[in-house]
Amino acid sequence: MNKQIILNLPVKDLNQSKAFFSALGFTFNARYCGDNAVFMNIAGDTIQAMLTSEPFFQSLIGKPVAQAREANEVVICLSCESREEVDTLIAKAVAAGGRTPHPPEDHGFMYDQGFEDIDGHLWNLVWSAPEA
Repeated sequence: MNKQIILNLPVKDLNQSKAFFSALGFTFNARYCGDNAVFMNIAGDTIQAMLTSEPFFQSLIGKPVAQAREANEVVICLSCESREEVDTLIAKAVAAGGRTPHPPEDHGFMYDQGFEDIDGHLWNLVWSAPEA
């Protein structure tokens, strides 16, 4: 069985979120996009995210939606092929309206930096040396 990871993230404005993540190079599967949600490909067909409008997300969970700008429950971590890919994606995120909550961390064998998307969700990008 082919395993997939599909994150479900509430967003305030689907069009703005789609534009933000498009600017980072992520693509969307139109087959699974609608008025309340868009299906974003992060890593081929193994890692995706369903970005859903906050009201729709709330209807699925039956409890209040956490406001990611105020409190976080999770940090989404993505591996990168190089330090340059980390820096490039961070620059794209900032240019598209995101922010960086901390400077890059260089541990020699590992390099990482995070960004906060336009809805406040935290993403961490990390490169590790193959020999590490």
